[in-house]
Amino acid sequence: MNLLSKFLPRVEFDSYEDFKKNYRVEVPEGFNFAYDVVDEYARLCPEKQALIHIDENEKITRYTFADIKRLSDKSANLLRSYGIGKGDAVMMMMKERPEAWILICATLKLGAVIIPATYQLTPKDIVYRCEAANVKMICMAEDDEVIRHMRDSREKCTTLDKVCLVGDNISERYGDEFVDWRREVDAADDSLERVANENTDTMLIYFSSGTTGMPKMIAHNFTYPLGHITTAKYWHHVEDDGVHFTMADSGWAKFAWGKIFGQWIGGTAIVAFDTGRFNPEMLMRVIGEVRPTTFCAPPTIYRFLIKEDLSKGDFTSIHHCTTAGEPLNPEVFDRFKEATGLEIHEGFGQTESSVIMANFGWDKIKLGSTGLPSPLYDIDIVDDEGNSCEDGVVGRIVVRNAVADRPVGLFFEYRNDEAAMQKAWYDGMYDTGDMAWRDSDGYLWFEGRSDDVIKCSGYRIGPFEVESALMTHPSVLECAVTAVPDPVRGQVVKATIVLARGFEASDELKKELQNHVKKVTAPYKYPRVVEFVKELPKTTSGKIKRTDIRKSDAEKAKAE
Repeated sequence: MNLLSKFLPRVEFDSYEDFKKNYRVEVPEGFNFAYDVVDEYARLCPEKQALIHIDENEKITRYTFADIKRLSDKSANLLRSYGIGKGDAVMMMMKERPEAWILICATLKLGAVIIPATYQLTPKDIVYRCEAANVKMICMAEDDEVIRHMRDSREKCTTLDKVCLVGDNISERYGDEFVDWRREVDAADDSLERVANENTDTMLIYFSSGTTGMPKMIAHNFTYPLGHITTAKYWHHVEDDGVHFTMADSGWAKFAWGKIFGQWIGGTAIVAFDTGRFNPEMLMRVIGEVRPTTFCAPPTIYRFLIKEDLSKGDFTSIHHCTTAGEPLNPEVFDRFKEATGLEIHEGFGQTESSVIMANFGWDKIKLGSTGLPSPLYDIDIVDDEGNSCEDGVVGRIVVRNAVADRPVGLFFEYRNDEAAMQKAWYDGMYDTGDMAWRDSDGYLWFEGRSDDVIKCSGYRIGPFEVESALMTHPSVLECAVTAVPDPVRGQVVKATIVLARGFEASDELKKELQNHVKKVTAPYKYPRVVEFVKELPKTTSGKIKRTDIRKSDAEKAKAE
């Protein structure tokens, strides 16, 4: 069984048009995901599978909803014993330990604010987040580098009271330096009375990945999980009593999208792939072992998979594949489908939202298109004056019903950042800062962040189309297309390229790639500048940091 009908007057739809017109979410007063979903499953079907954890040795441990309820109750009592209560900020750096799911539920039960963070934070990052959000406690997975960074930053975190470490025999090895999370949870009381909350209370804060400027605090309230029903049920196509596998660390917003809220509401179990550094061969083995029914990964993962021998993997359990985070190159789509028979359904959204637009599955996929708008969001493409663009004209993606009928799943503020609020929220709209155009069928075609669009000799060139052209060449593993200043054309196209195994950088290959782009797309879009690198700069969530490439190019030009 699943709980979808508890929140949706109607669950099944005949077409995208039916879905867009008639989809509704009923939001209960005082909704709390931990009590109203996790604990409700534990009451109704305690043995229902909730979580499948795979560690670095590929050992599999399974948790039921009864397990998650019991452990989150105990964890909530432990948090309370250390003074954590309603509104207090708890930051977690948990990788994909089972405690990540348990801690999120525990903080929700107390009305505290959970702040997921990646384990890759530097001391500067930790201090910035703690001071900005008044973090009272940090819970982190045992990791030598994380511990070193925590020690280097702790004295500068003025509001921080306790640091909890998740591992085995922590107190024996570290003494009183850290709270021994597993030992103390094990000893905690498992009886917990419900703590009331308002739907408008702050539930979760994400720090933006910082592709431009310092990270912003993106605040969501307690209705946020209900926004991800569209993400999980209608885009991921999760199945009741199925197994959903999203590739995402617990510090990423993709975790909220694909590894807890909508998935558990939809009744599917979640895979925790807690194995450290990504290894495509291990991923294929794990897919064969845990037999997921639905799968989601960023385009980076698919790009690496298609360079492997996919015939060695067993993808037969998977019925539906999805991707988000960056546009999906058609070459990746085609190669993956040829090898597995599975189509990849692209979606788009932000840390600030649930899925905003996607290929939901009713209609044919148009390769390169992000799909159609979610029923939660009144999406429009507007020019710099806020006027609706004609079909085929590139403009900014905005949510027109952001204020008048705010969708569940949309954030409510950039905390303590009035400038960011004024830039993003105006005329009753939320401006995503992303660029796209709409075709005559209503499909949306992503162009990139507004800062990424290249203006060359009067032409506007979106990086995605050039990147997609490059990806059809066998030598290209990954690439990023950016603008570099040019005294004649204003800007010209630059391609920064990671080569696939077996290829070496050369002037001949550079020329070959330039000619290849001229043949695949409009000749004026070819990269006049090509740089071969070992890896691309990326955010902790795996998105390519084109701003870093532009900044590096600007510094080089200045030095010359």
